[in-house]
Amino acid sequence: MRRATLADVAAAAGVSVPTVSKVLSGKKHVSAATRDKVLEAVRTSGYEAPRPPSRPRAGVVDLLIEGLGSPWAQVLIGGAEKAAARRGFSLVVTSSARSDFDLRRWIGMVRKRNTDGVVLVLSRADQREITALEELLHVPLVLVDPVGQRDPRLSSVGATNWLGGVMATTHLLEQGHTRIAFIGGPLDTQCTLDRYEGYLAAHRTFGIDSDPALARYGDFLVTGGKAIGGDLLDHDDPPTAVFAGNDLQAAGVYQAATERGVRVPGELSVVGFDDSMLCDMLSPPLTTVRQPLDDMANEAVRLVAEELTHPRGPSGTRIELATTLVVRGSTAPLHPDPARPPGTTPRRARP
Repeated sequence: MRRATLADVAAAAGVSVPTVSKVLSGKKHVSAATRDKVLEAVRTSGYEAPRPPSRPRAGVVDLLIEGLGSPWAQVLIGGAEKAAARRGFSLVVTSSARSDFDLRRWIGMVRKRNTDGVVLVLSRADQREITALEELLHVPLVLVDPVGQRDPRLSSVGATNWLGGVMATTHLLEQGHTRIAFIGGPLDTQCTLDRYEGYLAAHRTFGIDSDPALARYGDFLVTGGKAIGGDLLDHDDPPTAVFAGNDLQAAGVYQAATERGVRVPGELSVVGFDDSMLCDMLSPPLTTVRQPLDDMANEAVRLVAEELTHPRGPSGTRIELATTLVVRGSTAPLHPDPARPPGTTPRRARP
């Protein structure tokens, strides 16, 4: 088939070829609406910018990650640093959560240092922007836990989030819990959707209807977990168990429970996701789904190195690493109250 050209992109977007060039080169003075049309045309037409001539390697891999302070991020950064060093690269880490972060300026710095490849770990990014990044940087680009629907042209690394959701929820169902709340991250993150689908699948396997009112979406932060957890516990018919979309939100549920005098796991079982260093610091230690973050970082850097040696062509590689359930002290069997009718949950006094 004939490869798409800039003229094809321009025709599809209804703009001129120079305008397409401006968008793909990151220049300003292009309206957001026009930019979106051009990026959509790039995606749908399958246009691939020509690769620049081969150049000497700089021995540098860039890691762009949304935040640096969370236990999850620290494990990923550490794993990427070790993987890069094993392959003779230096790792440059940038946080996109900084108030002064500017994507165009960052791209300029990446180009200036002649970076060999980029690993992106972003919970919020438009897929069209990510695709455009690949076209602008002309270097291997690998996504970790990509946002939204995956672009098959881009390489990505993730975990078996659906299976993790099944394992977490199955564990709670096997403990006798039937009112299990789900606290996910933002709705536009694929990992949240996959974990929720696993949560629903486990309910179906047990022949139990999940209560839609117990499914909430947060921000993957302690504060969000605390706010949502408090709202759930103040419900007239509160859950007896919570499956939190990550360990930080689970820690927030602990805080909400403590404020209300609800004992974990005596009155509320809690399961997290990630298996970060936070799990053993909580009291009781947190039952969670282990996501192999160190291995995910290693695979992302490996894909960058492989692409430098053997360009992958039009299709990217997708790697999913196994999740496992790590049972600790935050989950326990549901002990029914003899004075309460079967199938109902205890009413807790509101603070």
